[in-house]
Amino acid sequence: MKTILDKQQLQLTILRLAHQLLENNLSLKDVVFIGIQPRGVEVGVKIMECIRQLFPDEKLQYGILDITFYRDDVRDELHVANTTDIPFSIEGKKVVLIDDVLYTGRTIRAALDALQDFGRAKKVELCVLVDRRFNRELPIQPDYCGKAIDTVVSQKVKVEWDKEAVVLY
Repeated sequence: MKTILDKQQLQLTILRLAHQLLENNLSLKDVVFIGIQPRGVEVGVKIMECIRQLFPDEKLQYGILDITFYRDDVRDELHVANTTDIPFSIEGKKVVLIDDVLYTGRTIRAALDALQDFGRAKKVELCVLVDRRFNRELPIQPDYCGKAIDTVVSQKVKVEWDKEAVVLY
């Protein structure tokens, strides 16, 4: 077990991601943020909290997206759906998908498929807390990345919110 980001580093990384999102979007009027269920939701909530502190008068649009039935890599078990809550239109908007760890790219592919059900976005960007760079199965790369790491297939990366740390097992 190795700590990749401790509590202070995790907080700074989330704050940096919030700043990068603000730098690249002078106005958030046509930007929507969507956390991917289940683990991207907490990252999204933390980033939204930072943006709200920096710009308390800005109206943020944040939703959560369940991709359970869009996945192509888990077929043999009973699937239990999570909640999808996108109470706004994404038609013609810039969508920023938020997730915790980018690994094979299959979660993001499923999220892109699921997003189609909510309209046609003008642009879709990807914000991840941790990018496991050399394990991709699909040509998907983050637009915003908190920490890029090199891992082998047998290792696991976990964001442990109760300990406020990112750990490599």
